[in-house]
Amino acid sequence: MDVLEADPDAPVTEAAAANLAACLPGGSGRPGLSGAADPNGPIWKEGAFRLDPFQVAPASGELGPGPVLVAKARWLSDRAQLLARGGPLGLFLEAGTGLDDVADDVGRFVLIALDFPKFSDGRAFSTARLLREKFGYRGELRAVGNVLSDQILFMRRVGFDAFEVSHAPTRRALGAGELAEVRLYYQPVGAAAEPGTRSWLRTGAG
Repeated sequence: MDVLEADPDAPVTEAAAANLAACLPGGSGRPGLSGAADPNGPIWKEGAFRLDPFQVAPASGELGPGPVLVAKARWLSDRAQLLARGGPLGLFLEAGTGLDDVADDVGRFVLIALDFPKFSDGRAFSTARLLREKFGYRGELRAVGNVLSDQILFMRRVGFDAFEVSHAPTRRALGAGELAEVRLYYQPVGAAAEPGTRSWLRTGAG
């Protein structure tokens, strides 16, 4: 039996875009890839801890069925096979990883996870802004690694909408609803942000 392979250089089709939209909160079709609500789940998303529907792919070898999260190196080496596999794909990017060699593919991913290896490493903030503002990424943007309560407001500010949280005090604060929302910014980012009162701060010089 002949096997049809996906064209890795093909643009994202309307059908693929619709499939992505169906995976997003509020999308039509299947209810999304948020995972079932579970107080012991590792992911905080949409106001609750949830199970993670994505399996983390190894650097090589066979992949099981279902949504899969792949590192950038594997995506670049096995892109054609991953596209032919079908099913929802997520991309994991280490801190400081460039986007130029995956820029044309960001619309193929239901999830992009950005790593915070330590509290003082803020490179993923810049990557998140690029994904949302420059590349128009609309899927789930997940913060992973050293995710702490002091950072989450700022992570939301640049477009993160999901968080992998292992830090016990942060989990307690999220579960108790003790983290405030930031809804007024001098420099709005994303559709949810509202303009601040000093709009001149958002205007470039000249």
